[in-house]
Amino acid sequence: MCGIAGILNSHGQVARASLEDMIRRLHHRGPDGQGFHTDGPLGLAHARLSIIDLAGGDQPIHNEDRSVWVVFNGEIFNHIELRQTLEQAGHRFYTHSDTEVIVHLYEQHGERFVDHLNGQFAIALWDARQQRLILARDRTGIRPLFYHWSHQRLAFASEVKALMALPDTPRQLNLPALGETFTYWAPLPGHTVFEGIQALPPGHLMVIDERGQSGVRTERYWDWAFPAAHLETQRSADDLADELRELLIDAVRLQLRADVPVGAYLSGGLDSSIITSLIKHFTDTPLRTFSLAFEDEEFDESAYQQEMARYLGTEHTALRCKRSDIAAAFPRAVWHAESPIVRTAPAPMMLLAGSVREAGFKVVLTGEGADEVFGGYDLFKEASVRRFMARQPSSKMRPALMERLYPYLRHSPAANRVMAQRFFSEGSEHLGQPHFAHGPRWATTRRMWQFFTPEVRQSLAGVDHLAAIAPHLPPDIGQWAALSQDQYIEAHTLMSGYLLSSQGDRPAMAHSIEGRFPFLDHRVIEFANRLPPRYKLMGLTEKYLLKRSMTGLLPDSIRTRTKQPYRSPDSASFFESGQPVDYVAELLGPARIADAGYFDPKAVSKLFEKCRAGRAIGFGDNMAFVGILSTMLVHEQFILGKAFQ
Repeated sequence: MCGIAGILNSHGQVARASLEDMIRRLHHRGPDGQGFHTDGPLGLAHARLSIIDLAGGDQPIHNEDRSVWVVFNGEIFNHIELRQTLEQAGHRFYTHSDTEVIVHLYEQHGERFVDHLNGQFAIALWDARQQRLILARDRTGIRPLFYHWSHQRLAFASEVKALMALPDTPRQLNLPALGETFTYWAPLPGHTVFEGIQALPPGHLMVIDERGQSGVRTERYWDWAFPAAHLETQRSADDLADELRELLIDAVRLQLRADVPVGAYLSGGLDSSIITSLIKHFTDTPLRTFSLAFEDEEFDESAYQQEMARYLGTEHTALRCKRSDIAAAFPRAVWHAESPIVRTAPAPMMLLAGSVREAGFKVVLTGEGADEVFGGYDLFKEASVRRFMARQPSSKMRPALMERLYPYLRHSPAANRVMAQRFFSEGSEHLGQPHFAHGPRWATTRRMWQFFTPEVRQSLAGVDHLAAIAPHLPPDIGQWAALSQDQYIEAHTLMSGYLLSSQGDRPAMAHSIEGRFPFLDHRVIEFANRLPPRYKLMGLTEKYLLKRSMTGLLPDSIRTRTKQPYRSPDSASFFESGQPVDYVAELLGPARIADAGYFDPKAVSKLFEKCRAGRAIGFGDNMAFVGILSTMLVHEQFILGKAFQ
C-alpha cells in the first residue's frame, strides 16, 4: 500500500519540486519512504508503506533496460505465481516485490497486463520507448486514482489533496457532483465533487500518448457481468457451496501474503466472521482481530464479536466508541474522505484503524463486499417485496413480508402500516426498470436538495437522477435477472463510490493501514455472478449459498444471523445535553452557511434546532445534517484551505 503521484507535461520538463509537493500530501499513505523518477515530459512520485520486500521494494520500479517504469498503490496477490511464469519466459528480476511483476507483465502482454493481476491497485506505468503513460485501476475500485488536465499537462495522484498541491488546480466544488452525492451517496463513476478533477473508474485503464490530452484513450477492461441464463442451474447447492468455500479459502490465503503481521476486522456479522474463521481453520497465520463497540445499544454488536472471538480463540481488541469520539474525529474523517458524506460511519472506522496501527499492524482483512456479491443487503430484500407488491397488490401477505424487514431499526419504515405501504409502493411505476430497487432510496436521499439555496437548486433544475444513471449501465442489463440488476447498480454506486472509499480506503489509510477484501477477489465475483438468484436471496433469506458453505465453520447463531448493517450515531453525536460541539455551531451558523453559498441558512437553522432537541429520528434528517456539515468541512478544508484535520 502506498500513495502515488505524477505529471505528464506535453510541453516541457517536469519539475522535481512539483512532484515533491504532491507526494508530501500523501505521507499518511506511505510513511516508510519516498521515490521519484523523471524522464523528459514525465515525472513519477511514490510514498511507500512497506509490506512486501521491505528492504528492496522501493519504487519507482523499472524493467531490465529501464525503458518501462511503474509506481503502484496496492497489492498484487498472485505475484509469486506471475513471477515464476515470467522468469520461465526469460524476464530477469532485481527485487522480490510484487510491483516488479507489473513491468514484466507489460513487456509480455502490453496493455492487457491488467488481465493477469489478482489484486487491488492503482498503477501508473511509463513506456519511455513509445512515450506513453498507462493509468490503471483495480476491477472493483478498492484503490483510488484521480487526475486533472491543465493546458496539455496531466497530473494524477492517489488523492485529490496531492493534485491541489499544484497551483493551477481549481479549488471549487462541482455542483452537479454535489447533487449526485446527495442522491447516490457519492458522485457517479468518473466524477468527483471538485471542479476539473476526475476519477479513473474501477476496472478501467487510460492510455495517454505523446499528443497529450488529444491522445487519450480510456477503456473498461473488466466489469461485473451476469449471464441472461444462469450457468450453474444443473449443479446441487451442496456442490456449489463446496466450490465456493474452496474459492474463498484460496482468496484468503492469497490476501494473507505479506512480510508484516496481518490482522482482521471482526464486526460480529456473518462476513467478517467468515474471513476470520477461514484464517483460523485453513491457514497458519496467527489470528489477531479488532472490532468497534458503541455506547449506544442500537449500534453495538459487541456481544456477537465476543462470541466469535471466544469461538476462534483469537487475541481480540475492541475499541469502544462514544458519541463525543465521533464528533471529535469527524473533521479529520472528512479531510481524508475528500468528499461530503451523509453518515458518520467513516469516523469510527478511522478510529479503529488507529487502534490497529497502535497494535503494530499495517494490514487487515475485512468482510467488505460480501453483501454486494451474494445479495446481502436489505435493499435487495426490500426490492423483492416491492416487486411482489407491484405484481400482486391485493395479496394478504404484504404486512407479514414488510414486518420481516429492518428488525434491528428502532424507527423502522415498516413499523407503521400506512407509512410502510407508502414507502414500499413508491416507484412502483418503474417496475421492470434496472433502477427499480434503488429509486425510493435515491428519492429519499435527494430530499436533501431542499436545503440547497434557490440558486443551487436552479443550477440543478432538470436533473433526472433515474436518467442520469443510464449511461453507466451495460446495454444488456435489461436481460438480466432483477437481483442481478440490483447488484450491478449497488456495486457501481454505493460500494465503489462510498463504501470502498469514504468508509474503506480513506479511513484506513489515515493511519497507514491497508485493508484487504477477499470477497472482492474477481474470481469470487465471477463465480457468484453465474449463480441463479435463488442461491443468493432465498425468499427473504440473504446470502443463502454463502451461509450454507460455512456450515460447521461458524456458530449457527452467527451463520444464520439476519444481516445488521454497520451504522453509528449520526446527528446525536454532535450534541451533548442540547449543546452543540463548538465547530458544529460555528460551521452551521447562518453567517457561515450564507458565506459558503450552498445551503439556505433558514432551512439549515430549522434542521439544526430539530437535531439539537433530539427530534431527528429518521434517516432523512440525519443524512441531511451530516451531509450539510461534511460539505461545510469540505468547503473549509479544500476550497478555503483552512486546516481542520
